[in-house]
Amino acid sequence: MQQHHRVYAIFFVFALSLGALLSRLPDLQTSLRLTEGQLGLMLISMSLGALVGLTFSSPLIARLGARTTAFATILVTSTMYALITFAPSALVAAPLLFVAGLFSGALEINVNTETDKREALLGKRIMNFAHGMWSLGFFVTALISAGLRQAGVSMQVHLLLILAAAAVASVLCFTKLETAAARVDAHGGKAPRIALPTRALATLCLIGSAPLLVEGAGIDWSAIYMRNIFDVAPFLGGLSVTLFTLFMAIARLTIDPVVDHYSPRLIAGTLLVVAIFGLIVVAIAPHPYVALLGFSLMGIGCSAVYPLAVSAAAQRTDRPASVNVAALGQVSFVVFFLGPPLLGFVAQYAGTRMSYWVCVPLVLAALLVIRALSPTQIRIIGEPEPIAPHG
Repeated sequence: MQQHHRVYAIFFVFALSLGALLSRLPDLQTSLRLTEGQLGLMLISMSLGALVGLTFSSPLIARLGARTTAFATILVTSTMYALITFAPSALVAAPLLFVAGLFSGALEINVNTETDKREALLGKRIMNFAHGMWSLGFFVTALISAGLRQAGVSMQVHLLLILAAAAVASVLCFTKLETAAARVDAHGGKAPRIALPTRALATLCLIGSAPLLVEGAGIDWSAIYMRNIFDVAPFLGGLSVTLFTLFMAIARLTIDPVVDHYSPRLIAGTLLVVAIFGLIVVAIAPHPYVALLGFSLMGIGCSAVYPLAVSAAAQRTDRPASVNVAALGQVSFVVFFLGPPLLGFVAQYAGTRMSYWVCVPLVLAALLVIRALSPTQIRIIGEPEPIAPHG
């Protein structure tokens, strides 16, 4: 297994674990006897944890290295997700979600900075493919979850099985993971203790946040949407998450050559338009199969936009790449985690369909600042750098 394949594995295994929890949100909601608004409020604790992790973990990641960080973040988050299913109340589940968010924020910095450095070493774009492995993990776990829910397997057993799979995968994939050398044109200074967005990074934060709000709406609430609006069977409800993640994965796994041929700006702008169309289709869908089409379009639309924003942030030379990636992730992942809880309040008080309408303005705003991405083809030139020693 080559080093960049091991980085791909981090994306995949994390999505496998997180997706398993999110696919069981309807069951968790029922178990804890929560309304949509209360469930959303509980999920805010994961957003807060991610914010803390993204803000403060860059120096620690630099000291620990890619391998140790990968082990810690995957195993702790997977353990927290499993424990959450046993929580007797939201007051017990919320701290576990906070810890999970804390380590997922560190994971976000680790995998994206390593992917960017591997791009430079390989001499080709792999950021979208790497995020495609995240989407593929969500697709696989959504498909498994739909079957397990239909078969009546409890969420506790489900998440414990995922924890075991994550532990085995970590041993197989991360034991020989090495920290890549920095790009030759990277900022040479040390990462500050606190990573905060700058004014220059603000437009990239907006571009990165819009697709993650769509992704959160598609993954977190689609099964509940299908249940509330159409009262479908669990398998058909879970198919909404499955199709969303499948089409997102296909787009991400195949789009890197397309971006190189055209431009990040053109591709991102086109995808955001597709995302808007998908949101509208879901919001007005008269039939469950029309809604499934909308979720598929949403998956395509938000596929490559965030990875393109991450690449643009990592390749800035005003600060260390890990700091810019962390700052972008602060805003984007807080939207990913905080957006769905807020959409839960919208669903409770204005209807489930309205929770998809309210995503449209942020996507439109991202379209207005799409000029922050490069308008021309980007060629990534590989550098024959040695691999840095671990840590």
